[in-house]
Amino acid sequence: MDTIQNQYEAVYHSDETTRLRQDLALALRAAAFHDLSEGVCNHFSAEVPACADWFLLNPRGFQWSEIQAEDIVMVDADGNKLWGKHEIEPTALFIHAAVHRIARKKCVLHTHMPYATALTLTENGGLDPLLSQNAMRFYNRIAVDRTYNGLALDHAEGERIAHAMNGADVAFLTNHGPIVCGESVAYAYDDLYYLERAARVEVLAHSSGLPLKSVEEDKAALAASQIQQERLQSMLFFESLRRLL
Repeated sequence: MDTIQNQYEAVYHSDETTRLRQDLALALRAAAFHDLSEGVCNHFSAEVPACADWFLLNPRGFQWSEIQAEDIVMVDADGNKLWGKHEIEPTALFIHAAVHRIARKKCVLHTHMPYATALTLTENGGLDPLLSQNAMRFYNRIAVDRTYNGLALDHAEGERIAHAMNGADVAFLTNHGPIVCGESVAYAYDDLYYLERAARVEVLAHSSGLPLKSVEEDKAALAASQIQQERLQSMLFFESLRRLL
C-alpha cells in the first residue's frame, strides 16, 4: 500500500502534473474572474499525463477564485481520490469520469455560465453557429443533449451524457448547462470563454426582437477552420490570464 501511495504522490508532484495543476487552477480562477462560476458548484478536470485513467479535479466546497495548484485533487476513473488534501464532490465524478473515459477528452470544463445555459432552455437547445463570428468557431463541433434526467447522481447518467456528446467538443445539456472539452486546458478555456461571449450576443440579438441574419454554412465552416488554425491566440490569451491572475 505504501508503494502505491508513493506512486500517487510522485505523479501528483511530478513537473508535468504540477504544471497541469497550475493550469487547471488558473482556468478556475479565470472563470470566476469572467463571471462563469456559480457558488462552489461545477467542475473542471484534466487528464493526468502519466495515466489516461486518472484526472485532476477541483475540490469540494471552494470558490473558484480561491483555488490554487495545491488544492487540486487527483482521482481515478472510478472516482477514488488518489492524492490531494481536500475532499471531492461525488456528483462531479459521474459526468467528468464518463466524459474522460468514454469520449476520451483530455480537458473537460462544465459550468452553469448564464448565457450559454440560457440557450439550453430554448427549443433550439444550444448556440447557433451561423450567427456571430465567435459562434462560427463552434461550427460542426456542437452536440445538444435533449434529455434531462435531474441531477447526474449515478454512473449511468454520466455515461449517457458522454455518449450523447458523440465526440463533440461542446455539449449543451438541456435545461442544465454546457460542457466544453479540449486537448489542453488553454484550448478548452479559450473555447469556454468565447462560447459564453457568443451565447451572450445571441441572447442579446434575440432580445432585440429584430430578424436575425445567418451566414451561409460554407462561410461558417471557413471561419471555423481559420480560427482552429490560430490556436496560438488561445495560448496567448491563457498566458495573459496567468499574468493577470
